[in-house]
Amino acid sequence: MVDLTNYLWIAWLVIVFVCVIIELLSLEFTFLMLAVGSLGGLGAELLGWPWWAQIIVAALLSVLLVLTIRPILLRTLRKDGDPTPSNIAALIGLGGRVLAPIGENGGLVKLANGETWTARLAAGMPSLVIALGEQVTVVAIDGSTAVIAPSERNIV
Repeated sequence: MVDLTNYLWIAWLVIVFVCVIIELLSLEFTFLMLAVGSLGGLGAELLGWPWWAQIIVAALLSVLLVLTIRPILLRTLRKDGDPTPSNIAALIGLGGRVLAPIGENGGLVKLANGETWTARLAAGMPSLVIALGEQVTVVAIDGSTAVIAPSERNIV
């Protein structure tokens, strides 16, 4: 009968390669830390340690790396990132001009970036109608609707 514990090094190498491939797809450094921890398990195998000690070494090394090295790598990676808001965050506070009067049933607004959005008044706004051509400011985005308030220039 073949003793499979003599071939554990192959299993450790497979785990390392699978973790590296997953890391290349995710780019979050988690699977890289698991791969390095598995290399620790491989090292324990090559030193002749029992299988349970190999698993403990791999698990402890992986957890230690995930809790210590991974946050440092992520912080370094994102340090020089572009601070410019994008997507919905870029629309908040953006000005616009009313294209169709905005009342209780909503209306249309053309934002300063050139996009046309359906719009409705922000909650807590008095029951008013914002006329065609008035200036407004986006206070939130709700699905595909811009939640707007009159610009401070329009409030008397």
